Amino acid sequence: MDHFEYRDGELWCEGVDLTELAGRVGTPLYVYSRRTLEDHYDRLVKAFAQLDPLICYSIKSCGNVNLCRILAGRGAGMDVVSGGELFRAQQAGVRMDKIVYAGVGKTDAEIRDAITAKIGWFNIESEAEFENIASIAKQMGAQVRAALRINPDVDPKTHAKTTTGKKETKFGVDIERARRFFERYGQDEHALLRAVHLHIGSPVYSPEPYVQAIDKALTLIEKLRHQDYQIDAIDIGGGFGADYESGQSPSFADYASEIVPTLKKFHDDGGQVILEPGRTIAANAGVLLTRVQYIKMGGSKKFVIIDSGMHHLIRPTLYDSFHFIWPTKVAPMHQPDKGQRRLEMDLPGLEPCEVVGPVCESGDYLAKARRLPPVARGDVLCVFSAGAYGMVMASNYNAFPRPAEVLINDKRVTQIRRRETYQDLVAGELEPTEL
Repeated sequence: MDHFEYRDGELWCEGVDLTELAGRVGTPLYVYSRRTLEDHYDRLVKAFAQLDPLICYSIKSCGNVNLCRILAGRGAGMDVVSGGELFRAQQAGVRMDKIVYAGVGKTDAEIRDAITAKIGWFNIESEAEFENIASIAKQMGAQVRAALRINPDVDPKTHAKTTTGKKETKFGVDIERARRFFERYGQDEHALLRAVHLHIGSPVYSPEPYVQAIDKALTLIEKLRHQDYQIDAIDIGGGFGADYESGQSPSFADYASEIVPTLKKFHDDGGQVILEPGRTIAANAGVLLTRVQYIKMGGSKKFVIIDSGMHHLIRPTLYDSFHFIWPTKVAPMHQPDKGQRRLEMDLPGLEPCEVVGPVCESGDYLAKARRLPPVARGDVLCVFSAGAYGMVMASNYNAFPRPAEVLINDKRVTQIRRRETYQDLVAGELEPTEL
């Protein structure tokens, strides 16, 4: 259960009043619930227990070192897509043999660092990348394990910008090319091609596309094994949905009820299953608090202008994403039911509002025509389900400092990232160096 709830019109996270917290720490502010983060991870582990999977949390969804350290302490590995994310995993104390390294553009320096760190798996995206990794491993006198990322050409029915399992994407190789890929590279002595990797997109709100993709991958694996290629693992990626609206996403048990039977024989025959969840763990473990600056009428539209926006949470303008938004302090008649996140809430006195930020872009909004209770200058709004692809995608556009991040554990509040200052904005520019 997500540990954010209204108590007599006041929003609390675990044992902390968020209106009071916003007044004390300032806004904009990212707030994370430790109990929620842990609960989500634990429920995922329980749901897939029959497969005893290696669960590699996707750092790109929410990469604060302190949050990664919590998950690593519960046994999580990490899915990384850059040298910087590998560095974060190292700082968080993640076991390097529990690292899977994806990404289409790994540089030579990143590959060498990963080999030196002795990561668990390289996810291979192309023939050229495999050749480069194998060459570098040979130069370093090392062996690495590699998983070929295949495109099963399955439609995950998600946003076009986050669909990754179709033929037309930049990721992986077409499934028809996979056997030729193994025939060409499957006996390499330095990059051991021992696994198949899938990632069909995100968020995916049904287990059905996973089952379709896994079935195709298992058929491929069976054919490869008949050709005497050793396949030790299958990585089914991530992309499980999160509840941006109540009941939008299947539960972990719902996903597992169809995925586990599909992979049970592979597991029972000694194969390792790898999962790469991200948003399904982090999204509802975090919120963004922002304060109303002005109320403005523009024609027939009411604009609620806040001190945050697309520079802190780009998902609404980039992906047309919905985030439930509600004041942290409301009259009882405007108090939502626990977990209620619907596009239109059937409550009296609500007004359609444009929730917009201070950035000089027409696309700077967090919600359009959103029905909200009456709000005034100084009120604090909570943007829910902001724990994934929130702070990690924040920018300094328009020279705005990025927000602080805090972690709540029961009644204890810990700052896990300080608020940036104007000095931070120019720190890398003040001492030009002649090259």
